[in-house]
Amino acid sequence: MRHGKAFNHLGRKKGHRSALLRNLSSALIKHKRIITTLAKAKGLRRFIEPLITKSRNNTTHSRRVVFSYLNNKEAVSSLFGEVAAKIGTRPGGYTRVIRTGFRKGDGAEMAMIELVDYNTTMVSASKAKTPATTAKKTRRSKKSKTATTAESNELSSNEQNAESENSQNQ
Repeated sequence: MRHGKAFNHLGRKKGHRSALLRNLSSALIKHKRIITTLAKAKGLRRFIEPLITKSRNNTTHSRRVVFSYLNNKEAVSSLFGEVAAKIGTRPGGYTRVIRTGFRKGDGAEMAMIELVDYNTTMVSASKAKTPATTAKKTRRSKKSKTATTAESNELSSNEQNAESENSQNQ
């Protein structure tokens, strides 16, 4: 039964699972992008997003709370330094999970998880796109629609007559 199963246990006991998530999150903070299985990437996303939110408030208490989850001084200092500075204005959604296919050995679905603002190609592409201005559609009354269709029918019949005359002359 799955009563009370709020997250993916990843087939591990609690100690092993927490160590796995600590190591994955430290690697993600250090390298800004890692490749792992899809299940681990989704579990990591749920683990690290609240920590990144806490890093936006650079106080001693928030540093200690994040350190209790990560147990890695270098990852904590990097998270509160450069990562928080780059992600500080974003309201959430700090990570992106992209599916990359299946692993050759066992067929496990693989994914790449990355910090959103560190992918320079996607950031520059989104800034290059200018938002399309939406043109206001004007509503026509039924009379004008019927008049327009009647005019178009006249034009199409005149064009057909002209084409038939041209074919007869040749």
